[in-house]
Amino acid sequence: MPLEWLSRVVDSTAVVPWETLLTRLVVALGLGLVINLVYHRTRLASGSAGTFPTTLVLLCVLIAMVTQVIGDNVARAFSLVGALSIVRFRTVVRDTKDTAFVIFAVVVGMAVGAGQPVVALCGIAVVGFASMLLRDRARMLLELDRESQLTVRYNWAPALEASTLECVARYAAEIEPMSVVTVRHGAAMELSYRLRLLPKVRPTDLVAELNRMEGMQTVELHAVKSGT
Repeated sequence: MPLEWLSRVVDSTAVVPWETLLTRLVVALGLGLVINLVYHRTRLASGSAGTFPTTLVLLCVLIAMVTQVIGDNVARAFSLVGALSIVRFRTVVRDTKDTAFVIFAVVVGMAVGAGQPVVALCGIAVVGFASMLLRDRARMLLELDRESQLTVRYNWAPALEASTLECVARYAAEIEPMSVVTVRHGAAMELSYRLRLLPKVRPTDLVAELNRMEGMQTVELHAVKSGT
């Protein structure tokens, strides 16, 4: 049986031949490509970078490699955690469904590396079915297109900051602070927000109302491309 042969090839042993190692990595690559396909078929409204699906494939293979390196050695596992803690990951996965796909790739790669391909195949079947059943709709894509970045600069005053947020809240369904910068030696503030405009809101109305505020210097509002 194909599954029996696959289980025998990737079965965990004390000393793993290079043929078995290579087979495990190839299997991880193949299953990673399946995850990539499921992602492309189900994720229309993702705000992650365009390289994210490729990252899932590589992550699946890398986790299989890591599992091979660790084996049953607990000390080696802790050493690997310490080594990886040096790396700083600054890219934020903003969509929780994308986070689930990251975990999906990690678990599949770990299952293959640990010599349990049946777990990986069953997981891909079940998670793939669930992803197709709950795939993104066109409405979600339209909501993503309403994402914008707002940058305002004004003469600093606590009251003006509160008024700015109150004004933006009338036009946006979601507001996420991004950065705060002082300019002119602290006399002025520049704040950036990522927000999702309400369906019937015109961006020009928001900009016009903010510009009418006393002390406001500049207002910039531009669309956020997917993955930024």
